Amino acid sequence: MSSWREFWDSAHSIYVNDRHKDVHYRDVAEQIAAFVPRADARVLDHGCGEAIHADIVAAKAREVLLCDAAASVRNAIAWRFACNPKIRTILPEVLESLGDASFDLIFANSLVQYLSAAELDQTLALWRRLLAPGGTLIVADVIPPDVGAVSDVLALLRYAVANGFLVAALIGLVRTALSPYRKLRNELGIARYTEPVFLARLRTAGFAGERLDRNVEHNPARMTFRARLAER
Repeated sequence: MSSWREFWDSAHSIYVNDRHKDVHYRDVAEQIAAFVPRADARVLDHGCGEAIHADIVAAKAREVLLCDAAASVRNAIAWRFACNPKIRTILPEVLESLGDASFDLIFANSLVQYLSAAELDQTLALWRRLLAPGGTLIVADVIPPDVGAVSDVLALLRYAVANGFLVAALIGLVRTALSPYRKLRNELGIARYTEPVFLARLRTAGFAGERLDRNVEHNPARMTFRARLAER
């Protein structure tokens, strides 16, 4: 494998079993739903992953667009929600062709760590164009420089204990250590940002941002930011 897109398009072991996947995507969906401002809101989940509980978000919004670079992920989403008229899947390339101010909420969880500095700048510019006035951008699971693999392992084990999949988590950690993920992480790297640096990136892109008290994801050492369009 030579890219993160190729990895996420493969059969990977990031989710240690179906229980882990179900709990993870339900937790994330419930938190996205909590950010939806009103019933007629348009929502973009950028880098959505399998999003198996996107219907929770759709119940609170007028429209939910699920965007992921991996073709197999998009196909699975499209099949799962084929009967839900509020949910659509979209290619990243098509996303760039949408009109200005298309969304009232843009949500990106565990995405920016896989983007280069130039890709992050391009994505922030895209989000700024697509976000409607008064809308909200949520960027979750941003990794600080001092948070590494040990923190990730401990957070997963705590999450597994709380949600009943500890044995599977222990086995899954071994599988992940031997999987292409570790090699890719070493070769391609993971983007890390301090709180002041990421807030500065948001300001440069035209947002007024703040760090939230808790991360959307299960690792409390990582960061979630909320941003709105800055006044010109």
